[in-house]
Amino acid sequence: MASIETIAAPAATAQDKSISRPLCTHCGARCPDRRITQGDDFFCCHGCLTVFQLLAASGLERFYDLEKTPGIQMNRTPVGDGQFAYLDDAAVQTRLLDFQSDTMARATFHIPSIHCLACIWLLENLFRLNPAIGQAQVNFPRKEVALSFDPRGLSLRGVVELLTSIGYEPTLNLGAGAAPRSRMREERSLWLKIGLAGFVSANSMMLNFAHYFGLEADDAIGRLNGWVNFGLALPVLLYSASDYFRQSWLGLRRRALTLDVPIALGVSALFAQSTYEVVTATGEGYFDSFTMLILLLLCGRWFQQRSYDALSFDRDYRSYFPLSVRRRSAEGDRSVPVAALQVGDRIVVRHQEIVPADCRLRSPEAQLDYSFVTGEAEPVTRYEGDVIYAGGRQAGSAVELEVLKETSQSYLASLWNHEAFRKSRTRNLDTITNRMSRWFTGLVLLLAGGAAAVWLGTDPARGGRAFVATLIVACPCALALSAPFALGYAHRRLGRVRCFLKNAETVEELARVNTVMFDKTGTLTRAGEVVYAGQDLDAEEQRAVRAVAAHSTHPFSRAIAGTSDEVWPEVRRFHEEPGAGIEGEADGQRILIGCADWLHRHQISHLPSLASGAAVAINGVYRGHYQNTPAYRTNIEDLARHLTPAYQLSVVSGDSEREEERLRGWFGPAAELRFHQKPADKLEAVRQRQASGGRVLMLGDGLNDAGALRQADVGMAVTDDIASFAPACDIILDAARLDRLPALLDFSRRTLNVIRLSFAVSLLYNAAGLYFAMRGELSPLLCAVLMPISSVSVVALALLGTRLAERRSGLNRDLGAQAA
Repeated sequence: MASIETIAAPAATAQDKSISRPLCTHCGARCPDRRITQGDDFFCCHGCLTVFQLLAASGLERFYDLEKTPGIQMNRTPVGDGQFAYLDDAAVQTRLLDFQSDTMARATFHIPSIHCLACIWLLENLFRLNPAIGQAQVNFPRKEVALSFDPRGLSLRGVVELLTSIGYEPTLNLGAGAAPRSRMREERSLWLKIGLAGFVSANSMMLNFAHYFGLEADDAIGRLNGWVNFGLALPVLLYSASDYFRQSWLGLRRRALTLDVPIALGVSALFAQSTYEVVTATGEGYFDSFTMLILLLLCGRWFQQRSYDALSFDRDYRSYFPLSVRRRSAEGDRSVPVAALQVGDRIVVRHQEIVPADCRLRSPEAQLDYSFVTGEAEPVTRYEGDVIYAGGRQAGSAVELEVLKETSQSYLASLWNHEAFRKSRTRNLDTITNRMSRWFTGLVLLLAGGAAAVWLGTDPARGGRAFVATLIVACPCALALSAPFALGYAHRRLGRVRCFLKNAETVEELARVNTVMFDKTGTLTRAGEVVYAGQDLDAEEQRAVRAVAAHSTHPFSRAIAGTSDEVWPEVRRFHEEPGAGIEGEADGQRILIGCADWLHRHQISHLPSLASGAAVAINGVYRGHYQNTPAYRTNIEDLARHLTPAYQLSVVSGDSEREEERLRGWFGPAAELRFHQKPADKLEAVRQRQASGGRVLMLGDGLNDAGALRQADVGMAVTDDIASFAPACDIILDAARLDRLPALLDFSRRTLNVIRLSFAVSLLYNAAGLYFAMRGELSPLLCAVLMPISSVSVVALALLGTRLAERRSGLNRDLGAQAA
């Protein structure tokens, strides 16, 4: 039911002393008349009525249960027939879509009108309004929604028209530099507000210069100064401080106490008190303090915004995707960072490598695995001339691509965090921080009101100072900054030691693990010497075998291929069956490399009985086999010795028990050793450990361990080639840095302790500030100075503490130095 608001009529008659105007059921605005209705509900415009009808028809009535009048005010005119006709153009679609196939398209829209929980709920339930829309995810801080849809049932134009019809018109940026323009406007507005507050503050202080030295002015001059200061401060209140009032109002409308509420109340009280003194001629007010307070608050907001900008790791895709790519030129193929790619470059993407930018296929055929984008690992076939979207992983022979777009940083960063690979987190520091901030804000309001009430009877001026000072000094901004700064710094430092994290929150998860499980082959071991036995292969056959083996990321295959810089022949029809074998055509010869059972299934006869190794068949004839002597990575014994006191250790291996004695000697009698483990068995081992209360860190090579890596609380892919990894892992660790694992775990625990210390310091600061502010012993201006100082100090503590944790953990020293 719509609520009714009674407004006094400007010229009331004896029969009607008030005019009742209904409030819009959807957005809460006053309805100009009663003609737009449905049942007992009133609407201010046809746009709100349309949204109400859409929601009701789609079973989304719960939208109005989240809060009263949750919607935003709609446009009063419907979407024009040709308003978004340009979105039917294929060139425009190419620029706006992140991904497109026959059955799925993906796009990310910036929607400035997202403002509350109800908006998020509605946008993430768009599939109920149109079944062609798949999953939708809202990034509230960036005011973005990333959604997928079926192009067979809904076009890009249809998606935009649907969003616009329900009041969420997206900002469509077609220019290369258009995306950051909105952000530039916000920064420009903030600087203008700071400039206005600074100008008025300087002039107000100059007018009060004589007063600061105790010089008494004539009463008339004093009153004139008061009114001049009032006139100067008014635009500061209406413009410079407007964000605090607007955000507070939006928060209160959705029944949430945001951090802006006490600040808005504090500056309002200070301005009101100053205005009262000027109007009643009892003083000149505190407009100089008021304008300086706004200036300092805005500077603090600028500092906080810059701080969060520094933590926006999704802008630096290298923190997530440590990729290099082979760029082809007249001089040959060279490995270059993806940041160096330019439109028009030709690149070569090999088997299991990720396409770093939108490209056009220049090879006859490609098999793309888009599990990063769609969550489905089934490869799709693309042909010469087709567009290949960023994030696809080549699942066949190496292909040549022409770069069409520059590398999309935020898009690549989002792929690793795709919903299909996301793990449920029961707790994290962000949730704790937000919860503490909410109850802290309510407590501050209660204490400020109590302080004002205590002093009101004996010293009203002191009560006013206590009220304003309490609201200003007790701001949990420092509390909100400590966790992201410490985690963000740790994220970057770990990247420098070739440990790449999916996101900064993974540091927290890593600090909480109590069980470490290792895969053996490819994790604890590396490929050793490879020996061939069987019929001799001529030079051409050897090149063909090594070329096919080079397409696989398996350590054994890489060992067969060797490390030569020789130019391989082109490989066609490449296919790999994980854990079984690989096949492909090179120099006109069909090559199969794999276990005996796999070759037997491919109709290869006269195979010997092989306990290990890989058999080789050329053109359907068995020719010999490769034997590999795995070598353990350096410092495994020291690694196990450092982990044993603090963690429950396990080794799950697909090999036989022949290495059990050596592993038992390293990992100790309490370690759990499992052999003959298939991928499903490794997954079950992780589940069993979690069921018994373990928080599991699983280390695998990312090939046969994808299920276990995803199931584990933290999955760490240990690989010799950091450009190849499974989407289910949380961490990619350069295999050469495996001996740093104890230092990594110690650093994560110390980082968590630094965050707890930052929380404690922030709470102590607020407690001390509240004590003096409630006693009326702190001026609002001094509190405004202390508030940004507290944020700076807590951030400095978080950064210095994390740097000290890095040093104490020995993260940048070898394991032997750490032990010493």
